[in-house]
Amino acid sequence: MQQAPLPSLAGFIRSVWTSTPGQAGQTPTKETREFILPTGEMHLVIRLSGPPIRIFENAHDTAGQTLGYAVVGGARAACYSKDVPADSQAVGVQLLPGAAQALLGMPANELTGQHTRLDDLWGYSAACTREQLLAMASPAERMHLIQTLLLARLRSVSLPANPVITRALAELKAGCSVREAVVQSGYSHRHFIRQFSQAVGLPPKLYCRVQRFQHALGSMQRSDAVQALSLPDVALNAGYSDQPHFNREFRQFSGLTPEQYRRAPVVSPNHVPVNAPPFGR
Repeated sequence: MQQAPLPSLAGFIRSVWTSTPGQAGQTPTKETREFILPTGEMHLVIRLSGPPIRIFENAHDTAGQTLGYAVVGGARAACYSKDVPADSQAVGVQLLPGAAQALLGMPANELTGQHTRLDDLWGYSAACTREQLLAMASPAERMHLIQTLLLARLRSVSLPANPVITRALAELKAGCSVREAVVQSGYSHRHFIRQFSQAVGLPPKLYCRVQRFQHALGSMQRSDAVQALSLPDVALNAGYSDQPHFNREFRQFSGLTPEQYRRAPVVSPNHVPVNAPPFGR
């Protein structure tokens, strides 16, 4: 289950979600793994049942790293793998650029490319947050509660967003180049990159590349009403210079070729089962 955030959090959270055992038609029989593709944004996940969250660096990593029940994932430009126990429940939010400073009280680039235990950031209140979520009777109540708790932190911890970087993000989304965004910011190039990285977690050019990759993923999704675009059309639609360029970047960010991704049993655009080619044994 996924939904848009409360209006008071719309500038900090892209979406809030919850998962329950056997979701999406899966039979709860065993633990599985899935690869998470990069979005260029941060996320917060709190697991409410099942084992602690475990992260794997790649398909060949069998040990992984156990992180606990509440984790903040920093912005990144590479895929990673995580466990998906069939009997687990979780609630989480996808954070927008600037949310780390506002909700966590620290720059996003200090969390880039890694997973951080929430108790390392919030201390004892991380465990209290999980206990409060566990006391909720329904998924909808959990989704509302986590937003209420985040809103309280926003009011008590918040560092003001940099309006120059907020404007630059909107300009980049509208098709402005990084060079143009720097000029319009009034900052020096170096200062712009530093401020952007602190707010977003990635430098501006890399962030734009990940967003272009995300645009391509969206173009590749098939619906009942519309035939999926051909891969050359996907590349053109996303703004890649040519098909080889698209193939290289797609593989860099996902570990898959576009053809392999399209053949994989993808339920959500950024989640690929580890047993899908070429990850499956």
